[in-house]
Amino acid sequence: MTDAQPYDLVLTGDIVLSDRVVTGGYVAVRGEAVVAIGEGLPPPAKQHEDHAGKLVFPGLVDGHMHTSSSTGWPGIEGATASAAAGGVTTVCDMPYDVPEPVTSAAIFRDKVAHVGRLSHVDVALYGTIRKQGGVEEIAGLAEAGASAFKVSTYEYDAHRFPRIDHPTMLAAFAEMAKTGLMVAVHNEDQELVVKLTEAAKAAGNLSPIWHCRTRPPITETMADLEIFEMALETGAHVHIAHSSLARGFDLARMYRAQGAKTSGEACIQYLCMTEEDIVRLQGFGKCNPPFRTAEEVELMWAAVREGTIAYVSTDHAPWPRARKEYAGDIFSVGAGLTGMQSFAPLMYTLLAERGLPPTVMARLCSEQPARFHGLDPKKGGIRLGADADFCVLEPGEFVFDERLIVDREDARWSPYHGRAMRARVVGTWLRGRQVWDGVEVKAKPGDGAFVPRQHRRSALDA
Repeated sequence: MTDAQPYDLVLTGDIVLSDRVVTGGYVAVRGEAVVAIGEGLPPPAKQHEDHAGKLVFPGLVDGHMHTSSSTGWPGIEGATASAAAGGVTTVCDMPYDVPEPVTSAAIFRDKVAHVGRLSHVDVALYGTIRKQGGVEEIAGLAEAGASAFKVSTYEYDAHRFPRIDHPTMLAAFAEMAKTGLMVAVHNEDQELVVKLTEAAKAAGNLSPIWHCRTRPPITETMADLEIFEMALETGAHVHIAHSSLARGFDLARMYRAQGAKTSGEACIQYLCMTEEDIVRLQGFGKCNPPFRTAEEVELMWAAVREGTIAYVSTDHAPWPRARKEYAGDIFSVGAGLTGMQSFAPLMYTLLAERGLPPTVMARLCSEQPARFHGLDPKKGGIRLGADADFCVLEPGEFVFDERLIVDREDARWSPYHGRAMRARVVGTWLRGRQVWDGVEVKAKPGDGAFVPRQHRRSALDA
């Protein structure tokens, strides 16, 4: 096929790249790939989607979410439908699945098969290790196509979500360094959190704010120092899975200056939620790490402007509504938030409220997570040869309604319910095919595919 022949698809609108906006531009597609980007009169195409006055972003890449941590692999179906509705075309799914975490190549391949049957969008997968042993499985997980590894300094479940002790973590980091893959760490100091929680319970302090009080900032920063020291020792690319503190990014930068490969991501809730919000939302505002102060939110935005944040993710965790209901004991409530369908409109809104350009969203929510997970150049940007993944936003005045979330009924809740939004997702394309039309998910289970890591170089090597 020559360039003189009509393209399969042309989208027109304001094309948002990571470094500029092509106003009144177009992007042309053949098959599943982007083959032309330009401005002015669009070229002939078999299908023309006119989005004049709207913003055409690269499909978002969520570098941190959980499809299967509460309901097992069947959760892939609903969570990825919500992704399509939210303009997210690739999700990087955590390995702490029910009932078995992804600790071997065999389990990994089984999950890949379920992705192929159930997913509405493309999926990259983390791998992890067992509480005792399992370091010998790391090479096999990398060979199977894992995009990254995940471990934790805090234990939620001894089997499914264990704390990895220092000797095992050090050995694991050394093996992970050989693969070139990033290892993300859930970073909270176990001893401090346990003691503070025990003291709060003993004193009868069970209200929502005590979730924040029992996980103060030092529980994060102490854990940051531990894992970054191990990064310096082993050469592994060690990444804070969700820093609620700007200091986490400062520490990562400090260790990079000493020769370590260290980075950290922010979840979108830490850019807009404060301690006051958990009081308001109760159980539906509980996540780990917890919301911080309004002053800390401002420091997080300073980190965005300084460019010290690797990327922004959701940590989407669609707990059944009943597990989020507060009944007098915040410690009995499940930790985690929904955020997939609200991701694109909320990030656009937060940037607009602060006078920052939409290019920041293309960089932090598409390009960078794709780079850190080794999915580039296939994913993460509107560029020649990349997958034709797009998220189209219509600017305006809207209100986010949790009742419209596309997922199982008991997952239709959101900490952002009723929030004013400055845009909505009116179209999502996955590899040149429309999977959301603003009202309905057009994709079917299995239209999404597993995306293996494309290369072994660290994003910090580039």
